[in-house]
Amino acid sequence: MAENPNMGVKNPSKISPSPSPPSAKSPRFPSNLDLPDISPAAKTVCEVLVRTSRNDVDAALSATGVAPSPELVQEVLRASYNYPSSAIKFFRWARQSAKQSAYSWNLMIDLLGKNELFDEMWNGIRTMRQEKIISLPTFVSVFGSYCSAGRFKEAMMSFEVMDRYEVEKNVMAVNSLLSAICTEENQTSKAWEFFEKHKEKIPLDEDSFAILLEGWEKEGNVEKAEVTFSEMVKRVGWNPENVSSYDAFLITLVRGGRSEEAINVLLEMKKNGCLPGLKFLSNALDSLIQQNDANHAILLWDIVVGSGLVPNLIMYNAIIGLLSEKSKIEEAFRLLDAMVFHGAFPNSLTYNLIFSCLIKNKKVKEGSQFFREMVKNECPPTPSNCAAAITMLFDGYDPETAIDIWNYVVENHIKPMDASANALLIGLSNLGRLKEVRSFADDMLDRQIGIMESTMKFLKHGFYEQRGSFRENYDSLLRRWRASSIS
Repeated sequence: MAENPNMGVKNPSKISPSPSPPSAKSPRFPSNLDLPDISPAAKTVCEVLVRTSRNDVDAALSATGVAPSPELVQEVLRASYNYPSSAIKFFRWARQSAKQSAYSWNLMIDLLGKNELFDEMWNGIRTMRQEKIISLPTFVSVFGSYCSAGRFKEAMMSFEVMDRYEVEKNVMAVNSLLSAICTEENQTSKAWEFFEKHKEKIPLDEDSFAILLEGWEKEGNVEKAEVTFSEMVKRVGWNPENVSSYDAFLITLVRGGRSEEAINVLLEMKKNGCLPGLKFLSNALDSLIQQNDANHAILLWDIVVGSGLVPNLIMYNAIIGLLSEKSKIEEAFRLLDAMVFHGAFPNSLTYNLIFSCLIKNKKVKEGSQFFREMVKNECPPTPSNCAAAITMLFDGYDPETAIDIWNYVVENHIKPMDASANALLIGLSNLGRLKEVRSFADDMLDRQIGIMESTMKFLKHGFYEQRGSFRENYDSLLRRWRASSIS
């Protein structure tokens, strides 16, 4: 009789419970209907398993004339996770014809575990031990099945009995269990307890810490991340290749409002020849934008990019947007000038972010020059920026550039045009350039561009202040406007 795998364990029933049906909450697994590359033979077998009662499966399978090759067995098992009882019958039938490979056995163990048939799973593991085909992947599957079922204690107990199955309890096994635990939501503390228990027994590596730090990142646990990071530096030191750990720890700090600490850690990393990756920079920018923190964003950016990390266009636009929002114009221009050196060529969004900032801060001269640079680089301003720029330029005594923007809007069909049109008419009216008002207004009406009622009332005040024919000119325009509104 096979040795009980739980011998010596305080509560063996916990690791080999009574058979239980799959949980109602278990996800539906892919079947032969969902797998496009399944072979005709495997499809035939799957249809037999689905349609045939359990007692008749053996005869029905034999009647197909299909030989249960290792490849066929693996195909069928991959498509049979939703039918564990039939899969068990099929596997027994296949074993009658040929000895099954370790890979096929591991698929069967995984199928049973994912369906929470843990008693049958352990029966299979005992047989694998007898056939001397059990290995670490077998236990990796066990860890994952127990953890997905929320049975973390059993997963850890499975680790403890590995050596009785002649599978070494090494760092890869530890990392596999840590990963299985941390995959589940808000369970990193359990992984940490397991880590603490085994850290003196098994030499752990960078991956062990990366798994934990990524778990703390998901949970936003800054304090535990700090403890784990300190432990990592103490045990494995600094390693330029350990990017995932650095990414996870730094983003945990930034998201936790500890950007100053993140900067200090970055400087220490740089001193030791280490850097985070682009994942950190992207996630950190997202967080700092949410926190509206441009100061720490530019500090982090300069450290990371200045150390050799090459950002992409999306990242450049993200930080330029934040800097522009906070009116840090010089910094925004500095990054704009640096973009091409990193192969990130500015696009319309880049230019419009800065243009909007110049408009908001009433930088008339700079805005006028920047508009011409945008046009030259074939990056058109947005309709809202056009309208706001026209208003700013009239207020800043640069009506000619305002008119140039309007002409650009018309020539390049920057729609909708209504806001820019109304801004132009009001600006010209304020300067008393009423003949141009009438000329532009007529052209707008010809183009069916909407002139607002409030704009018409504003124009009336300007026209009626003048003598002579100006009132008649306005009345004529008003009649045209009313006629266009009716039509």
